[in-house]
Amino acid sequence: MQNKLLLIILDGVPYRNFRRLFGNLEGWVDSGEARVWTHRSVLPSMSAPCYASIHTGLAPAVHGCTGNHDVRRLEHADVFSQVRAAGGVTGAVAHSFWSEFFNRAPFDYVRDIEYDEPQSASINHGRFHTMTGYGLINQMTPSDVDLFATLTRLCTNFGLNYGMLHTCTLDCMGHRFFHDCREMDDACATMDAMLAPFIPKWRAAGYEVIVTADHGQDARGHHGGRDPLQQETALYYFGPAEGPDSDAVIDQLQLAPTILSRLGAPIADTMEATVFLK
Repeated sequence: MQNKLLLIILDGVPYRNFRRLFGNLEGWVDSGEARVWTHRSVLPSMSAPCYASIHTGLAPAVHGCTGNHDVRRLEHADVFSQVRAAGGVTGAVAHSFWSEFFNRAPFDYVRDIEYDEPQSASINHGRFHTMTGYGLINQMTPSDVDLFATLTRLCTNFGLNYGMLHTCTLDCMGHRFFHDCREMDDACATMDAMLAPFIPKWRAAGYEVIVTADHGQDARGHHGGRDPLQQETALYYFGPAEGPDSDAVIDQLQLAPTILSRLGAPIADTMEATVFLK
């Protein structure tokens, strides 16, 4: 496998916060380096069901994860397993839910916090965190620049074809402060500033890059339902592919087959949504 792609998931960012507050991403849209679309999550617009849907291309009613309480090894084909089947190398820097969904469950703090398994049929190189003790007073989230640097190191050391990064910082901030406030303005601007230096590095290393969120959040910091603030986020694409018109809405189930198409990996029969980058 020659093609390479990174998926960056910034948890819990509504469309309007991406478009208002991420000046670097928006600057690349203005310059033509990136394109942006509305990205609509599955229902329920909760984290764990969205994680599972992004990588299986299946609705929660099909893959079976209906909430953050319901995390286990998924049974359906997913992006990681399809890339591995095509001979590619995979990596993930993310919350432990991703390890449980796509590698093994339950998560073992010692065994699974960090692993390098070249023969794995799913994630070869994993770097995970649990956020144990998370609450409104204590977020328990790593620094995002550390996560971006860790993904970059995995790319350099192991030649990832597909790498996925997930950070909960903005979702946690939104639950704590809600979204129309000074704290969230600063948090989004800080995330944008931390991410920006890495995108040119990844592009120079030959990666196509997608930056998006799993879901949005409304004015009270809630998500899970159909309200556009909860369900709609933005999707930025850096790469040579052609995409739909700027007013198109990307369905979350389109991500898995589209990523596999860009990598040249087989799209599982269960992934029936339309590829949006060609």
